[in-house]
Amino acid sequence: MYRFFVKQEQIDMEEKKIHITGSDVNHIKNVLRMRQGETILISAGDNLEYTCLVSEMEAEEVIADISYVQEVGMELPSKIYLFQGLPKGDRMEYIIQKSVELGVHEIIPVAMKYCVVKLDAKKAGNKVKRWQAISESAAKQSKRSKIPEVHTVMSFKEAVVYAKQQDMILVPYENERGMEATREALKKVKPGQSISVFIGPEGGFSEEEIELLRQDAEVLSLGKRILRTDTAAICTMSMLMLELEEKTEGEC
Repeated sequence: MYRFFVKQEQIDMEEKKIHITGSDVNHIKNVLRMRQGETILISAGDNLEYTCLVSEMEAEEVIADISYVQEVGMELPSKIYLFQGLPKGDRMEYIIQKSVELGVHEIIPVAMKYCVVKLDAKKAGNKVKRWQAISESAAKQSKRSKIPEVHTVMSFKEAVVYAKQQDMILVPYENERGMEATREALKKVKPGQSISVFIGPEGGFSEEEIELLRQDAEVLSLGKRILRTDTAAICTMSMLMLELEEKTEGEC
């Protein structure tokens, strides 16, 4: 069953109708070739799932009648902010896709000292549009109830300031040794917290960057092997997903 995302103001609970606009109109009508009476799922980022029947197809909108509404537990109990050092090639697209599937809340591309990729304002703007579309596609595929936001590229200092607004900062670092710090950091993770995760680019963190992060972060190891930046992001997200969902199930 196909899933679409709308804003809260597009939902009319009095009339029990949802108005779908934008690019999804063309997708429903001309790509999926849906017809009146077909069932779709709609999310508005509030952990509610609306099961609807397509009722009207206009030039600029598709109207769906709400059949029923249910609360779904598809989101992680904590908001994870992934601060990703800009990688080469199309690795950022892969990182976004997989981290969205694993439950990330926001993705913040970061220009770090050893990033090979350098984006000017125009290129960065085009990239973010592409990355946001990948986030939306992955959210639909994994049946998320919200689309994680992909921010515009931040400088390292801007990213640190934003990361400090969250409850906890985790930094996997290739030169950190021993898994004890990793186990201890994961024990501190609690459902309901907001968690910032910094992942270095292919060249890793500079000494200045890692020392700045150490002031407020838990620095941990991902094992004895050196991981590629995309592997490190997915590994960290997977560990957090497992830790948070196990703790949530334990509270039930």
